[in-house]
Amino acid sequence: MKKHLSILIPVYNESCYDFVKKLEIMCAMTQETHHLEDYEIIVADDASTMKDCVSANRAINDMPHCRFIEKEQNTGSAATRNFLAQKSRFEWLLFLDSDMVISHEDFLARYIECEAAGVINGGICIGEGPKGNLRHLYEKHCERQHTAQQRALRPYHSFRSTNFLIARDLMLRCPFDERFKKSGYEDVMLGRQFIEQSVDICHINNPLMMTSFEDNEAFMEKTERNLRTLYTFRKELAGFSQIADAHVCVRPFIRLWHRLFGGIERRNLCSSKPHLWVYQAYRLGYYLSLKDDSFGRMTFSS
Repeated sequence: MKKHLSILIPVYNESCYDFVKKLEIMCAMTQETHHLEDYEIIVADDASTMKDCVSANRAINDMPHCRFIEKEQNTGSAATRNFLAQKSRFEWLLFLDSDMVISHEDFLARYIECEAAGVINGGICIGEGPKGNLRHLYEKHCERQHTAQQRALRPYHSFRSTNFLIARDLMLRCPFDERFKKSGYEDVMLGRQFIEQSVDICHINNPLMMTSFEDNEAFMEKTERNLRTLYTFRKELAGFSQIADAHVCVRPFIRLWHRLFGGIERRNLCSSKPHLWVYQAYRLGYYLSLKDDSFGRMTFSS
């Protein structure tokens, strides 16, 4: 039984007041029904540029047990999560992404009642999305991999930071790698670190629901950014990404394909009728076209 809980939420250009309000109500109810003795909810804003979001989130400070912290400099999601862990007071830390939705009323109870130590990963499920939205199509296609049973087959490779509980002393001993300045693959790296530290990961059925999906152009920009991040850390993440582990013999063909058809593929993916197989082909081609120049800077192969 987890009796003392710090709920930690990194936020950037997102209003999460309603999300925090629901969590605070659930915490108060859980105190009565599941013997939660004390809790806190801390939201850390990573120097958002959308001031209306910051202004809306300041009202979080008016809720009991809640704090909204405004960071002066943008340091990235990995550093913000480490910052939140350092600011926390209690022995168990529940990290949640701010753009998710709590889909069942016993969300906190499932974590509190879980007897596992170390790391407990709750997973995600996918809600309804706009027609022709590439992010929704992709996440819905991958949803079958998000079940607790599937995640447990490869517990370290399946770890994601969207929704997980961790012992505070473990988080401080094994923090996120702050070389990751943007979101993307920092949780994959942490899963790799858990292997090295012999940390147990328990995957349970306790998902948050994804209901927010950026438009196709924004998702493609995020995809390309994440692939550049993967390329930078490709040696350390070997074995944790099918794209990074693509066999060398197919690379010349895929690079040629991407050079000839990458632009056409991208136009399809930013249209109102994107195709998932095109997305998979584009990702692989984009990644395999990355290379380092003689100064170690990332460029594209011609």
